[in-house]
Amino acid sequence: MTLPILIERDGHRTWLKWHRGRRRAADPVFTGERIIEAMRLGASVEVDLVIHADQGCAVLHDLTLERETTGTARVRDTSAAALRQLHLRDNQGKPIEATVMLLEDLCALLASQTVHPDALLQLDFKEDRQALTPQIVSGFGTSVLPIAGSVILSGGDFDAIATLAASAPGLRTGYDPCHRGALAELQASLNYLGFIEDALATAPDAGMIYLAYEIVLAAADAGVDIIAPIHAAGRRVDAWTINSVTPHSIEQVARLLQLKVDQITTDDPEGLAEVFSQ
Repeated sequence: MTLPILIERDGHRTWLKWHRGRRRAADPVFTGERIIEAMRLGASVEVDLVIHADQGCAVLHDLTLERETTGTARVRDTSAAALRQLHLRDNQGKPIEATVMLLEDLCALLASQTVHPDALLQLDFKEDRQALTPQIVSGFGTSVLPIAGSVILSGGDFDAIATLAASAPGLRTGYDPCHRGALAELQASLNYLGFIEDALATAPDAGMIYLAYEIVLAAADAGVDIIAPIHAAGRRVDAWTINSVTPHSIEQVARLLQLKVDQITTDDPEGLAEVFSQ
């Protein structure tokens, strides 16, 4: 079986990022088992971070607990101890054995493992700079520092990313400019190159720029290559998110590969790897 890690086309390597820790579309999100598997194989894997009541971060995407866990409150109002007692839910909403992890739990788990030198854990911070406190920043650095060489921190507020990253020397950073109305503005202006220039200027230290794949393809349809200026600046491009493997998504991925994106975020890296290994 082809490992669900990357696709090589025309001398260019495109990584397949395990979105929310999924190897397959049927997988539940954020389980330690899958995250460890990805890191041992040398994959790129992404998890999300939101702030909890004890001034730390939980490995969850939503600001509320109902969809992803057996809890029923805001993450911000829930203690660390209470979060650890909650079970994750599968794609049908059924509780599973795996429980919610905090950032320090995940980092300690990975620090106890032998990870592949190519493995990359993306921590996607879902909140903004105003949400940060000195305690959150300090706790983040303490947790991440032992594994910082295998981690990239990303988000839509680069001030928040830079603040957190400063607490863990050696930590790589990435920036996602496709938030806070940016997509609607871009669809109206069609100023693709200006959008990329602004992103590069906003996040001068970001090694990875995360772009909604629809933007990459729409720009190409308009005759604009938005990958080239990112590569010219010495950065890499992640195109997000291919949710499932269908004839239409296969066509989209083929175009992204032709455009030489460096990484594709997907909920089914195994399915894509199988298709493009043929």
